[in-house]
Amino acid sequence: MEFLQEYALFLAKGLTIVVMLLLVFGSIAAMAQRGRGKGEEQLTVKHLNQRYRNMERILRLRVLGWRALRRHMKDFKRERKQAVRERRDEQPRIYVLRFHGDIRATRVDSLREEISAILTIARPGVDRVVLCLESGGGLVPSYGLAAAQLARLRDAGLDLTVAVDRVAASGGYLMAAVAHRIAAAPFAVVGSIGVVAQIPNIHRLLKRHDVDIELLTAGQHKRTLTILGKNTPEGRAKFQQELEETHGLFKAYLQRYRAQLDLETLATGEHWYGEQALELKLVDELRTSDDLLMALSREHELYEVTFTRRQAMGRRIGIAFEQALDRLLQR
Repeated sequence: MEFLQEYALFLAKGLTIVVMLLLVFGSIAAMAQRGRGKGEEQLTVKHLNQRYRNMERILRLRVLGWRALRRHMKDFKRERKQAVRERRDEQPRIYVLRFHGDIRATRVDSLREEISAILTIARPGVDRVVLCLESGGGLVPSYGLAAAQLARLRDAGLDLTVAVDRVAASGGYLMAAVAHRIAAAPFAVVGSIGVVAQIPNIHRLLKRHDVDIELLTAGQHKRTLTILGKNTPEGRAKFQQELEETHGLFKAYLQRYRAQLDLETLATGEHWYGEQALELKLVDELRTSDDLLMALSREHELYEVTFTRRQAMGRRIGIAFEQALDRLLQR
């Protein structure tokens, strides 16, 4: 009898493992099939006014009951007809973008497509754009490109507002500075106008184990600092010079869009919270993105634009790892 019980338990465990493996492989196959069938790119547009109205209706129903909801719906329909008669469609439309930046600013590829889509229909001098930005900065070329994408909106005659709830530092602030206005939550981290680079060097470790590194270059400054070879005072000086030049470009870019900044005081690499940033003119008002968008929705039609591109599984895992590492380094 004990043998039969053990055999039954073994069989159950075996069947469980087989079922789990089938589910895993089935999921992978389904994902691959969806990727082949639906294409790789998708542009999504959400009408935020409708989202807010749905939230309101649900709450009215739960709190006030059906009668209150019916009265509200009648009033809403009446107001809607009045708005149509007033040709509300000629009022400014507001396009909402969201950018959550990692070290490599991988979202910039989606941002450029979203901005291109908006520019096909947006009316210069009439429509507006709000960017909800969260980023602690990262690689200079990547965030320089992200800032240049936002500059396209300004150059096209569209009013641009950036809303920061948590952080817009270093490259993130480079992006924010392009906007006509910056709104930040009271404890959002803002600033960090500086440039940093750190390179490990294991030359002495390799030397202790009798490992030689041959570094050959054509050009005096082709390689200034190296991980494996011996670094020289001349190489360090050249690397520091490059950092200073990058810092100078950073400050010049900020001065172009926010001339009111005292960069002699602010471009030290320090960061400030929203309350302090307002006094230092790093931001223009204290406000969360939620409060800003809800206030705008009372007078304007808001459309959130999102571009997504399907990527290979390995690439998605790599991006997820980079984002986790980025969050760890920012703590």
